Amino acid sequence: MFRRLSRWAIALPVALALAGLSGCGSGEPAATSASSSAPASGGGAKEVTVFAAASLTGTFTELGRTFEAAHPGTTVKFNFGSSATLAQQIVQGAPADVFAAASPATMKTVTDASLAASPVTFVRNKLQIAVPKDNPAKVDELKDLTDAKVKVALCAEQVPCGAAAVKALDAAGLRVTPVTLEQDVKATLTKVELGEVDAALVYRTDVIASAGKVTGIEFPEADQAINDYPIATLAKAPAGDLAGQFMDLVLSQQGKDVLTKAGFEAP
Repeated sequence: MFRRLSRWAIALPVALALAGLSGCGSGEPAATSASSSAPASGGGAKEVTVFAAASLTGTFTELGRTFEAAHPGTTVKFNFGSSATLAQQIVQGAPADVFAAASPATMKTVTDASLAASPVTFVRNKLQIAVPKDNPAKVDELKDLTDAKVKVALCAEQVPCGAAAVKALDAAGLRVTPVTLEQDVKATLTKVELGEVDAALVYRTDVIASAGKVTGIEFPEADQAINDYPIATLAKAPAGDLAGQFMDLVLSQQGKDVLTKAGFEAP
């Protein structure tokens, strides 16, 4: 992760020895490795990398700022996207410290590879029908999405929001033919925001995060397709101590307050 600063090791051997450095850094003076066991609030730049479901973008970005403020010199680096894609990236060796998934199934991909242990469910989320503010197709309920005249966007079935949509539609005994299948919930919602579709099935939290760009419609079958969100530190975390501390923040009352304000439910 960090570049080797051999010229410092040559030019300042005594200073480096006194500083207790190993000859590696981030390009900043007196930088320490992110995997250091030193307290997070100590000197030197550190980085913790968090892979998180796209639906967590707003809340985790806020928690990342909180974490950085409480740990001077620390940077929280995020990789937001489809939980299924993130899980595959971790299995394929992408360096990460924390994984927060939008479903137990996508977390299982990582735990089955022995790359994470003891994930904890920290929030739950459920679907709403998202429509443009003027609702041109006059969508009022789930069965309206079966109308061939209504252009619908769904998440791909292999990602958590898509799997939840299939479960909700099955519970209602309905069949919907989408005009597009997107790889994460943010991309699906964007189709509604841009007016490219008449409706989409997305998480309630994403409707709230749109800040009025779309309207959310509740439907009863959503209660049968609620997604649990697990979080875990990764077995090969380059910044193990920081990973645990970030997870502690997410699970803390402060973290819960941020998440529930955004529309997530307690597990």
